[in-house]
Amino acid sequence: MYGNNRVLCVIPARGGSKGLPGKNVMVLAGKPLIAHTIGHARASRYIDRTIVSTEDGDIARVAKENGAEVPFRRPLELAADNSGTMDVLAHAVEAMETGHGCSFEVLVLLHATAPLRRTEDIDNCIELLSEKGASNIFSVTRAQRNPYFNMVETKPDGRVGLVKGGSFTTRQDAPPVYEMNSSIYVWRMERFKKERRIFSGGSAIYEMPRERSIDIDDLLDFRMAEMIMAGEGACQGT
Repeated sequence: MYGNNRVLCVIPARGGSKGLPGKNVMVLAGKPLIAHTIGHARASRYIDRTIVSTEDGDIARVAKENGAEVPFRRPLELAADNSGTMDVLAHAVEAMETGHGCSFEVLVLLHATAPLRRTEDIDNCIELLSEKGASNIFSVTRAQRNPYFNMVETKPDGRVGLVKGGSFTTRQDAPPVYEMNSSIYVWRMERFKKERRIFSGGSAIYEMPRERSIDIDDLLDFRMAEMIMAGEGACQGT
């Protein structure tokens, strides 16, 4: 709970990944991928309930073994390749409210594919929601390419030029731009129910370092996460 606000965390995890089949239960640094995110949520000072939304029996079992709740099974129509995350979240909220009689004022979305975040990042996002008076917060990392400096496109007349015009001589001089890192999203529940979207007039960002911002879509991402975690473990052991 943050103040008087009850906080619900939803971790969506379907079983039909195409880029890396079975990735949510693949073993990363000694435990299933989804277990890292469950651990982050359960260690939060503010999250009251941590639930996993899945249609998959193996994911449900692993989630429960690692301390998450699986109070319902996600309908198959919300577990397809083209299923929208906002629809999955709306289903989870409704299931908790109508099926389990629970109400919450803050909604947190954590993707299981972002195992390098820290619990402090989650708590900082929840605090930032209140501090900024924002409708929602989402995590980002500084972009490695900047459309004002070194990203180009072909213009309608066939010329090649910067995506955004500018006369910046160094990347440091260009306005900062960010990439969404698919790690942490926090909404005021009433705003989520009303809009069901990420971008609104009251959105704000929380910046995370690049090394905590890997989103695992394929085997290369998985191997990179393994290397980073192995390096962190070696440092902690010295």
